[in-house]
Amino acid sequence: MAGQRLSVTRRTVLRSAVAAGAMAGAVAAGAVTPTAARAGAGRRVAVLGGGVAGLTAAHELAERGFEVTVYERRALGGKARSIAVPGTGKDGRPELWGEHGFRFFPGFYRHIPDTMRRIPFAGNANGVWDNLVAAPEARFSRKDADDVIIPMGRFGKIWSTPDDFRETVGSAIETSTNMGTADALYFANRLLVFNTSCDARRYGQWDQMSWRDYVGAGKRSNEFRMLLSRTLTTLLVAAREDKASTLTIGTMGEQFLGNPLEVANDGALDRLLNGATNEAWIDPWVNRLRDLGVTFVSGEVKGLELDGSRISGARVVDSSGAAQTVGADYFVSAVPVEVARTLWTPEILSLRPDLAGMSQLTVDWMTGIQFFLRRATDIARGHVAYVDSPWSLTSIAQGQFWNRTPLTGLGDGTVRDCLSVDISDWNTPGMLYGKTAKECTHEEIAREVWAQLKAHLNDRAELLRDDDLHSWFLDSGVAWDAGQKRNSNADPLLINTAGSWALRPEAHNAALENLFLAGDYVRTNVDLATMEGASEAARTAVNKLLDVAGSDAARCQLFTLYRAVELEPFRQLDTARYAAGQPNMFDA
Repeated sequence: MAGQRLSVTRRTVLRSAVAAGAMAGAVAAGAVTPTAARAGAGRRVAVLGGGVAGLTAAHELAERGFEVTVYERRALGGKARSIAVPGTGKDGRPELWGEHGFRFFPGFYRHIPDTMRRIPFAGNANGVWDNLVAAPEARFSRKDADDVIIPMGRFGKIWSTPDDFRETVGSAIETSTNMGTADALYFANRLLVFNTSCDARRYGQWDQMSWRDYVGAGKRSNEFRMLLSRTLTTLLVAAREDKASTLTIGTMGEQFLGNPLEVANDGALDRLLNGATNEAWIDPWVNRLRDLGVTFVSGEVKGLELDGSRISGARVVDSSGAAQTVGADYFVSAVPVEVARTLWTPEILSLRPDLAGMSQLTVDWMTGIQFFLRRATDIARGHVAYVDSPWSLTSIAQGQFWNRTPLTGLGDGTVRDCLSVDISDWNTPGMLYGKTAKECTHEEIAREVWAQLKAHLNDRAELLRDDDLHSWFLDSGVAWDAGQKRNSNADPLLINTAGSWALRPEAHNAALENLFLAGDYVRTNVDLATMEGASEAARTAVNKLLDVAGSDAARCQLFTLYRAVELEPFRQLDTARYAAGQPNMFDA
C-alpha cells in the first residue's frame, strides 16, 4: 500500500500544553468566579482520570476553591485528545497530529460548549468556544449507487400538530434521501411516537427494545434499513441495530430530526474544531486548570481503600511501577467503565449494590485511523457516512476546516490534507482479507479501510488516488498481538444496549459518602457515551460533592435536552396511557 505507517509508543504521556499565546487574565464569559468552599478542612479532592469527565470535574471544583489533584494513567484529554506522531516533524515543523477519532460537536451539546467559553484562548472573545466551526453538509455514500448530500442546517417549519410533525420530518427525509414517501412518513411517525412518549415509557418500555425492532426495519425497504436502522446506530453508539437501545437512538433522533429550527441549540447542528484537538482545546484547558491550582500526576488507579462508609485512599501506580496510597477528603472516579468496575470490591458493593450492574454493561470499539494526503480532497464539506461499508466507516477531511493548525505547516511540509476515519464495526469481515478489524494487522487495517473508502467514493469520480497517500496513523491504543493474531484496545467505548439504563449508576449514593462517579456511563440526560455525557456526569458529581461538603458555592449549571413544547400535552396524556398499560396514542 502506498504511504508509510506512522507509529507512536504507548508509554505514559502527560503532555504539557504548548503555550497558546498570552492568555487573558479574566475568566471567559460564563465562568463561575473562583471562590473558596465553606471555611475549614475538607477541601482536598482526588480526581481519578484525566479525560473529559476528569478535566470537567477538576475545572468546576477548582473554580469553587477546592484543592484538586488529577491522576491520569496515559494522556490528559483521554479519548478526546489528539496524538502527536513522533518523528514526523521536519525542518522545524511540528509533528503531524493523529487522534483516537475525529471530534464532533452537535449543536444540541450544551455542557461542553459552556465549559469551552470559560477556557481563555488568545484572540478569542469567547475562549476556546470560538474555535468551533460549522460543517455545512453531510454526505451519505453508497457503493455503486448515488450518494446523498444533506445540508446541515435548519429545515422545514415548526409544527403545531402531530400531523405537522409527520409532514415536516417525513418531507425532510424524503427530499434529502432516496427514500420513498411511505418509508419516510412511517419513520416520521415512529419518531413522533417516541417524541410524545412520557418518561416512564421511555425508560420502562423503549429502553428495553432494540432500535431495529422499534422501527420495524425488517419490513421496510433496503434504503430504510441501511439509513435509518443500521447507519444511525453504528454512527451514534457503534452498536448493531438489533442491540442498541431505542431510548438512546430515539433521544438522538429527537435532537437531530425533531428540532427543525434548532431551538435552544448552542450553535450549528454539526461543528468541529478549527485545528488539532490539543492545540484548539485540550492544551489551553490544561493551562487554565493549572492557573486555577489543579495539580496533575501521572499514575494509574489500581484500587480503592475503604474505612467504614468512606473511601480512605486510592492506590496509584506510576509509570515506573512505584505504588502509593493517595489520600483526599473526596474522590471523584472519572475513569472509564471498564476500569471503574474493577475497583468495586465486595465491601464497596455491599455499600453500593447498584454498582454491580456495571459488570453487565457492554463495551466495544469505535476507533480512528488517519490518512495523510499530498493533495486536498473534495469529498464533502462535512462528515461522510459510508452507509454500506462492512466496517461502518465515517470520515471528515480536516484540512478545509483547520485554519488554526494548517496541515501544510506540519510534518515534512508535503501533507495537504488529513482524512480522519472512524471505524465503528470491528466485528464484521472486510472486503479484502475476509477478516474482522480486530483480526487484522495494522497494515491490513489501513489497506482495508482505504479500499472501502475508494469503493464508495471512486465509483463516480476518482476522489481518492493511491499516489496521494503520504502515510497513515492508527490510534496507538490499538495494539497487535502477533501470538494471538488479534488486536487489543486500551480505549473501548460504552455501548448503550437495550436494557442498559437499569445497569447504570447515579453519580452519588449517600451510603458511600465521599465517592462520586463522573464517567460517561453514569445516568445522564443526554444518555450517550460522548464528551457531552462525560461533562454532564462530571457536573452532576460535583454538585453532589458540594452538597456533601456543605459548600455555599454556586452549583454547576446543568442543561436539559430539547423537547417540542407543542407535543407536551401528548406526553402528559401518555403518562396516563402508560400507567394503564395502553400503547402510545400514535403507536399504530
